[in-house]
Amino acid sequence: QVQLVESGGGPVQPGGSLKLSCAASGGTFVNYVVGWFRQAPGKERDFVAAFRWSLGSTYYEDSLKGRFTISRDDVKPIVYLQMDKLTPEDTAVYYCAAEYRPGSMVVDSATSYEYWGRGTQVTVSS
Repeated sequence: QVQLVESGGGPVQPGGSLKLSCAASGGTFVNYVVGWFRQAPGKERDFVAAFRWSLGSTYYEDSLKGRFTISRDDVKPIVYLQMDKLTPEDTAVYYCAAEYRPGSMVVDSATSYEYWGRGTQVTVSS
């Protein structure tokens, strides 16, 4: 069982950047899909991006392509989410999720993931 720890959130001005981290505490991401989701107040939890660790495959919400980049650390069990050109609409709690031996899972569905972190707040405001 993997425990997920997110970090890197905080306040940022419109147009700025943040890099979130999702670390596997006490474990590894080998044979996992690791996803990022976000939830704004009063809204559903939405897919942002996902990374299939063993293959290096990446998946993105279409509207976020080009601004958000998901990647892995070369040494440590960490998945990053680089977020650029942020707007107030990106304000949300960002959650890391993981699924072991995903097979043919639907990566953009929150119900596909068994493990979740506690989230990190991202606030985009001037």
